[in-house]
Amino acid sequence: MTTKVSIRKEVEKLREELNYHSRLYYVLDKPEISDAEYDKMYRRLVDLEAQYPDLVTPDSPTQRVGDKISGEFAEVKHSRQRLSLDDAFSLEEVREFQTRAKRILDEHFDYVCELKIDGLQMVLTYKKGLLVTAATRGDGRAGEDVTHTVRTVRDIPLKLSKPIDIVVSGEIYIGKKDFDKINDQQKKSGGQVYANPRNLAAGTVRQLDPKVASGRKLHSFVYDIEGDLEPKTQVEVLGVLEELGFSVNQEHKLAHSMDEVGEFIQGWTSKRDSLPYEVDGIVVKINEIRQRLVLGTTAKSPRWAIAYKFPAEQKQTKILDIIVQVGRQGTLTPVAVLEPVRIAGSTVSRATLHNEDEIVRKDVRVGDMVVVQKAGDVIPEVVEVIKGKRSKSAKVFKMPDKCPICGGKVVRVEGEAAHKCVNKNCFLVQLRKLQHFVSRDAFDIEGLGEKIIEQLFKEGLVRDPADFFTLKEGDIEPLERFAEKSAKNLVKAIDEAKEISLDRFIYALGILHVGAQTARDVANAFNTLEAVKHAWREDWIEIDGVGPKVGESILNFFQDEHNLELVDKLLKVGVKIQLPEKPKSNKLGGKTFVVTGTLSSMSREEVEAKVREMGGKASGSVSVKTDFVIVGANPGSKYNTAKKLGVKIISEEEFLKLVK
Repeated sequence: MTTKVSIRKEVEKLREELNYHSRLYYVLDKPEISDAEYDKMYRRLVDLEAQYPDLVTPDSPTQRVGDKISGEFAEVKHSRQRLSLDDAFSLEEVREFQTRAKRILDEHFDYVCELKIDGLQMVLTYKKGLLVTAATRGDGRAGEDVTHTVRTVRDIPLKLSKPIDIVVSGEIYIGKKDFDKINDQQKKSGGQVYANPRNLAAGTVRQLDPKVASGRKLHSFVYDIEGDLEPKTQVEVLGVLEELGFSVNQEHKLAHSMDEVGEFIQGWTSKRDSLPYEVDGIVVKINEIRQRLVLGTTAKSPRWAIAYKFPAEQKQTKILDIIVQVGRQGTLTPVAVLEPVRIAGSTVSRATLHNEDEIVRKDVRVGDMVVVQKAGDVIPEVVEVIKGKRSKSAKVFKMPDKCPICGGKVVRVEGEAAHKCVNKNCFLVQLRKLQHFVSRDAFDIEGLGEKIIEQLFKEGLVRDPADFFTLKEGDIEPLERFAEKSAKNLVKAIDEAKEISLDRFIYALGILHVGAQTARDVANAFNTLEAVKHAWREDWIEIDGVGPKVGESILNFFQDEHNLELVDKLLKVGVKIQLPEKPKSNKLGGKTFVVTGTLSSMSREEVEAKVREMGGKASGSVSVKTDFVIVGANPGSKYNTAKKLGVKIISEEEFLKLVK
């Protein structure tokens, strides 16, 4: 006779067996039963839970795929800040990491070398052994709640082998073969072809519908733990994670010396392509947790680990054509259209050729076989031409004398390698200026992406940056991709962006040679827009980080009637430039500070704000007029410049004493 008690026991047994076989299949790759046998047990469990819904539990194998969520992802604050690792691009830089650690640790230490999976970092929280939340790394302090999709990852346990409270970190990724299959399907259906496995994994995790994620075969590797368990070494950490049911990458090594670390790195540099998933380097960690606590962290990175990045991967392919792109300032950039080739985890079909001089120097022609490289997220570039494979039909490329977008005249800038479209009303030039105006370091208007801006431009709703601030909901709502709510949100975002600091305003104007740091230097020197507009040529030469070339560019910008009209129009439509805060004291009055390297207690921006708050000046470059250079970990070239010029160099601790 079937009773509720016997049904409960059968359900519990089915779950236990399914979880056991799921781990064997997805984590250990050692299945003991056929897919048909597994499916039979799974269907039986589904039927029983349908008949007895009160027996359904969150950790049941049937509950991996839940309901679609609506709206934005909730924010999840991490239990501790998730730091990023410092990068090393040579074995020498890895040895420098060892040297820095030895200055603090006066004892021997071992290392653990792990493959750096090219995936999406994930933070998993378990309460009493049950998966509670899965969150992206985000900004390190908080991420997005993506539990609904991460539950579909078969090698992430919903229930641990022990009822404990822990937080683990790892990577979610898509294997090479699965990535290729998905892209083949996308091509056949006319859908979007994904750039690389990492981007596809990130996009899949952020799907609103978990059924989409479930069909894409996401996998995971976990490597960090905190909570009830306290392993003493990284080797123990990996062992504990494996015992709890997680998937741990087996290609790791305990190294007793830096020579052994080097051997591991060199070995995987040559054979990384043999792996079924993408890796972009090796993570080297000090093994003992006690020693890590002594070493501590900087503001952004732990001092006990470093990420060695593999050298730029190079492949041979053919140049099918050379086209020209038009940038924000009207600069024409030649781009090689390539026979698609897989490099560094993504399919590359275009590569920059920089300018005409570069093409002539490398003797690049249409039809040539070339070597292309791509390191990390760097734009692919043509390294060299394989002259021995050049065909007789290879064609010499010449820069056009007319703009490919508007047909306007193209001229070569005197003294430079750049060619420019002289038509100030060129469609793409204007489009690039509009995109720059709302970018993150400028007005930072959320919701104004490239496609939206292009729609507004084509419809005649926006012709110059000031037009953004005259948009109404009725203008936007009829456009493609918009509805009443999204139109209202965009208008609100535009309105909230009207108040802006002087440096961001200057950067938003898109003045030639003026980047975000130069804009800050200019704002710090003049304090008001009127002062900037009426500055003399001699004024610009005296500003650190500006100089005659940049000063001439700014001077020319504010002598142009059209530019002055735009600035006036922006002010008339309600843009308000915030006045710089008056210094709270004059303790650092007349002193100029430059920051280089990574500081442990505060960010560069916080240091510069503190300097200005106390009457000093923060600059982005070192010169004879610099009074102090504050040096943190891994300083750049500014440190060497300061030593050459005899500028006083101080540590972070000395700066803090100075401003106390």
